[in-house]
Amino acid sequence: MSRRRVTLADLAQAAGVSRTTASLVMTGRGRELRISHDVEQRVLRAADELGYRPNAVSVGLRTGTSRTIGFVSDTVATSRLAGDMIKGALEAARERGVMLFIGETEGDPELERGLLHAMQDRQVDGIILAAMYTRTIKVPKDIGPAVLLNALPKPASALPSIVPDEVEAGRSAARVLLEAGHHEDVYLIGAGPRSRDVPATSVAAVERLTGIEEAGLRIAGARVCADWQPEEGLAATRSLLADHRPRALICLNDRLALGAYQALSDAGLSVPEDVSVVSFDDHPIASWMRPKLTTVALPHYELGRKAVEVLFAQMGEETEPGQVHRVTMPVRHRESVAPPTRPC
Repeated sequence: MSRRRVTLADLAQAAGVSRTTASLVMTGRGRELRISHDVEQRVLRAADELGYRPNAVSVGLRTGTSRTIGFVSDTVATSRLAGDMIKGALEAARERGVMLFIGETEGDPELERGLLHAMQDRQVDGIILAAMYTRTIKVPKDIGPAVLLNALPKPASALPSIVPDEVEAGRSAARVLLEAGHHEDVYLIGAGPRSRDVPATSVAAVERLTGIEEAGLRIAGARVCADWQPEEGLAATRSLLADHRPRALICLNDRLALGAYQALSDAGLSVPEDVSVVSFDDHPIASWMRPKLTTVALPHYELGRKAVEVLFAQMGEETEPGQVHRVTMPVRHRESVAPPTRPC
């Protein structure tokens, strides 16, 4: 049989005070209402000895808050790559004494609607609506206090968004090559060279290309891939090598880079001696590849933490409507970039 929960009445009796006094002490209002230090300490000692925990439902009724946040995503929870978003959100919530309820929609609008209603029925204080990859989404009606994580609203919404700084990431990737001496014969695998030459719905592709262009790196050409998987990178790089000899490649993600490595090897070319390669995401495969891949990392953990921070600020009415918060994407310098063997 489970142990009976210690009630506020039990605590008051053990401390020799009224229920009102015990309640005020446990909610941190003792000093405010001039309860003496000795009485306060007596109540706190009794609470510790009895193992008393405030009833969350009762506290919520009194304060109008449940100390809970809903985290609703498409496939983040089951993704090894993006799972650190949840870890970051969990830790930031825990630091604030808040629980995180997690639900996954698998991209089903009906399931998303049901999960959001379930969260609201449980009176969560706010909701983080997250996406596995950066994309535009339609914001559900009557969502309440909420933030968008790894997503932008379409049409525009008053909800704040937290996204990776993909434009700066593009600049960073370009600067890696420029600083190594690559000024020509640089090709893109996955998208480009124009910002409209991208897979459908890919916000990251458009913004990465914008950053690359802004950095002043001259792009000789590109191969667009509908799906950013290794086999697409392999086919695209083989197609490129049939017509050109690149000095460097910028792959739009690490899975494409894995395929590009294979195509270069099949053609008798070495990374980075013959061809330098830079990529994006910092997928676990980036550090497994040989040579290890230089890549611009998606800051999943920091994105999750930032989402909780912005949600709390929004609940405190401290944010501008529709503000977009961009989180820095750091460069992981490894072994796949070297100066060109032929002068540029």
